[in-house]
Amino acid sequence: MTGETWFVLAVLIIAIILFVTEWLRVDVVALGVVVVLMLSGVLSTGEALAGFSNSAVLTIASLFIVGGAVLQTGLAGMVGRRVLQVAGNSEMRLIVVLMIAVALLSCFMSDTGTVAVLLPAVIILARSAKIAPSKLLIPLAYGSLLGGAATLIGTPPNIIVSDVLQEQGLRPFSFFSYTPMGLVLIVLGIGYVVIFARRWLPDRRAPLDSQPVATPEELVNLYRLPDNLFRLRVRRESDLVGKTLAAADLRQEFGVTVIDIQRLEEPRARLQLVWGRRREEERPLPTRTSIQPMPDTLIELDDLLIVQGNDQQMTQMSTRWNLAVQPVQDSSHTTSLLNDEVGIVEVIIPPRSSLIGQTIVEAQFGTRYKLSVLGISGPTAKRSLDIKDTKLRFGDIILVQGPWKNILQLKKQRRDFVVMGQPEAMIGAPNRQKALVALLILLGMVVILIFNVMPTAQASMLAALLMVLTGCLSMDEAYQAIDWKSIVLIAGMLPMSTALEKAGLVDIAAHGLVNTLGDIGPLAVLGGLFLLTSLFTQFLSNTATTVIIAPIAIVSARDLGVEPYAFLMAIAIAASMAFATPVASPVNTLVMGAGSYRFTDYMKVGIPLIFIALLAVILVLPLLFPF
Repeated sequence: MTGETWFVLAVLIIAIILFVTEWLRVDVVALGVVVVLMLSGVLSTGEALAGFSNSAVLTIASLFIVGGAVLQTGLAGMVGRRVLQVAGNSEMRLIVVLMIAVALLSCFMSDTGTVAVLLPAVIILARSAKIAPSKLLIPLAYGSLLGGAATLIGTPPNIIVSDVLQEQGLRPFSFFSYTPMGLVLIVLGIGYVVIFARRWLPDRRAPLDSQPVATPEELVNLYRLPDNLFRLRVRRESDLVGKTLAAADLRQEFGVTVIDIQRLEEPRARLQLVWGRRREEERPLPTRTSIQPMPDTLIELDDLLIVQGNDQQMTQMSTRWNLAVQPVQDSSHTTSLLNDEVGIVEVIIPPRSSLIGQTIVEAQFGTRYKLSVLGISGPTAKRSLDIKDTKLRFGDIILVQGPWKNILQLKKQRRDFVVMGQPEAMIGAPNRQKALVALLILLGMVVILIFNVMPTAQASMLAALLMVLTGCLSMDEAYQAIDWKSIVLIAGMLPMSTALEKAGLVDIAAHGLVNTLGDIGPLAVLGGLFLLTSLFTQFLSNTATTVIIAPIAIVSARDLGVEPYAFLMAIAIAASMAFATPVASPVNTLVMGAGSYRFTDYMKVGIPLIFIALLAVILVLPLLFPF
């Protein structure tokens, strides 16, 4: 081997070590590979930067935007939860329905996005069925990986190997080229999990799982919140007009909590002009918009303040500020407390919380966390504590109300709070009204790809653009939807395959593989490529693995004098078989904490499934793509 060959091999080995150890971020490693290969002269500037203009990179970036729109509009969650509603309480049925649902969604959007959407719903399902989440979450992750292998856009390796074929002047894989093999793997995977792996999955429950967690609706009734809600209309003569909530300081002075502000969409003067002399009973009710109260929210004339307190507090407050008081009797007004945007949860104060020894006012809870405190109770006695003066202690339970997204932020403050329940399951999609539009654009892209009307890159970029133009997500949200780490990783590793070819390492690896297994036949080489890819993908990114091994498959097929389609399909499928370690795929990592899994749980359940997939590939792929 030449000096250049040894140099490129050293760069590859160092990159693999850094990928496995994660001493540096994977995108930093990929950029480092580009810079080193460019500065060393192994690759020209154009060759080193070619990955950033590669059609596969642009396709994947566009598909991130399409998937982001599907998530942003709530379409994915809607479909997933509807499907899961038929699952019932049987563990076996739950696993089957769950894996089918997640595999179906993963055919058209990212594995990680699919699992992130369904994870809260699955945890709630497990609790309602009295099943440990650990029995369902590995099947959830594995189902998404199997589904991703079933279509062209299901996962980046599928797109990469198709692009490799096109670069070689061969016919690329079509949208459904992966589907027959993918369906076989999905059926085998579900069967394996239900018959065998279900018994090997651990039965672990988080400490709080054994405690009854009240739902938001149950909390409303438990704390008798409707009985403590009042509507206060701000009259023209009220001194509150023009004041902020912080300046009014209603909690400090009267001990009441403003949980919602309902404001006229049009000023009353305009409404009176429109109504004219129409009789009172003929006049339509004025339309109001709900406004989440914040310390800097200005109070306006005719605002309806939805507040929590008792009769005495309401009397004192209405007299001081000249407000019209009206108790909230209609249960429909509890939507001010609980809907897709806002809700209530109980929060426990843990022993190391920084709030211990402070009152809610001293901790500036409302200003810091943008949430309202509706009640405080002690850890032992069911006593109602004074919100204004009570100094918080370990074990105190705080009832908080406000936007779900702010409640979710509390869950990240693990030192200070333990949030009961699953607030992430309650968050409504911000663009739900665009769900149908997103569905039509997604179906249109799929139809274009099925009938090969335009190349994959063009179809995905068009769909991404339409998602933005139709308001399914904003341009800023589109940028946020793209996993830039993955994009940089792919763009940075694609030049590595060029360097491996120029340095002759691809030929060396391919000849070694053919010389070792070629005498047995193409099936042995096919199995060798599958095992090599699946081994690498347990520790490396499936994208990086595909980029490195795909050229070896092309040269191996050329040396054997066979068509490369089965080899490349095997590599793409093996790259999705990331079952044996929690770091093999982001979806495995995503469910690890929620399922209380250990490293060995993935090995025990995942390794047999990899060998089942290997056997299926060896038996079925040659029938679909003859050598």
